[in-house]
Amino acid sequence: MTIRQAAVAGSFYEADASHLQQRILSLMSGAHSNTPYSVQALIVPHAGYVYSGATAAEAYRTVAPLADRIERVVLFGPAHRVALQGMAVPSVDAFATPLGDVPLDRESIARVAAMPGVCVSDEAHREEHSLEVQLPFLQTVLKHFSLVPVVVGHCAPRTVASVMDALWGGPETLLVISTDLSHFHTYDDATQLDTLTCERLQAKDSSLCGQDACGAYALNGLMSTGHCQSLQVELVDRCNSGDTAGSKDRVVGYGAFVLH
Repeated sequence: MTIRQAAVAGSFYEADASHLQQRILSLMSGAHSNTPYSVQALIVPHAGYVYSGATAAEAYRTVAPLADRIERVVLFGPAHRVALQGMAVPSVDAFATPLGDVPLDRESIARVAAMPGVCVSDEAHREEHSLEVQLPFLQTVLKHFSLVPVVVGHCAPRTVASVMDALWGGPETLLVISTDLSHFHTYDDATQLDTLTCERLQAKDSSLCGQDACGAYALNGLMSTGHCQSLQVELVDRCNSGDTAGSKDRVVGYGAFVLH
């Protein structure tokens, strides 16, 4: 069995399994979001846990009651480490974190690998943090699930949407989009920009750009899916690094949304 090893353990989150588990449980215990609806998808940030972990926990808390139902997670995140045209899926059998190995849904991956705009590239996944930082949350909340990880580069919304719709499935599947919001503005400017971006996401705007969110290509794809048209996009938390562990002079924005 081939395994993608954790690339950012010890930097974005704890490398020690017990310390990491304690961190996740602490973040989850501090989350208060709840929804009476059946959550089908999440939008979550992907910075180091000290910066965006509490915001991510607000989204993950809403799927905790569905843990017995969810068997598969389809995870999309932007390419930060390689120049990528289209989308990339890996060839490995599992992704590792300090909490254990997450098995990949090879059947689904093989199916979408044949779709337009999708390639197989382990290089695109090897150092990519946007997907990896979601795994310890998912391992803690869901316990047992298979994973379909997709790194998204430059890609038309309809192309991304076609892959998402093909993978969405039914109540056994959770779709997760990993993205941060604005980058490297002052606190006040970022607050204004991110407020507008959050409003656009709630209105299912599919014309975001990279200045709005690093995961704009995945977000635009999500908002273009057939599944999304019947769902409500609910903001459950928003902040930026100036609220958590950084300077207010140059911040990164974070938002957590649930789709139900």
